[in-house]
Amino acid sequence: MAHKGKVNNRVLEHLSLLTSKYKVYVITADTYGTVSEAFKDIDVNLLILKNETGTIEKANWVKELGPEHTIAIGNGRNDRDMLAIASVGIAVCGSEGLAVETLMSADVVVHDIIDAISMIQKSKSSYCNFKRIVFEGGTL
Repeated sequence: MAHKGKVNNRVLEHLSLLTSKYKVYVITADTYGTVSEAFKDIDVNLLILKNETGTIEKANWVKELGPEHTIAIGNGRNDRDMLAIASVGIAVCGSEGLAVETLMSADVVVHDIIDAISMIQKSKSSYCNFKRIVFEGGTL
């Protein structure tokens, strides 16, 4: 979703469209300390990891949100459990790569975050019962 603490404007535009229908969460370690500024104009819930790896934290957040109505999106090894627990796990295989463990935990694989967002927007019937979307924020 982010590269060196910067979120692409196109990603922000697409993400803002989801917030009218879904409750959107961005889970990040906020490595660069830029997450609040990056998402200040978008109605997302920011969840900052306490542990840098965050594997257990991410999975626990999805459990707390209610996995039966949650779509989770990520690409790192620390996203594998989150994707496995969510009703729909979307793995992103972009320029950063995709951890094999996460690929194996996913229900769907897409090329980049915008593909994931577009798929959710266009699939009204497939995702009509979902209430929450959790994005792994990358190195924000």
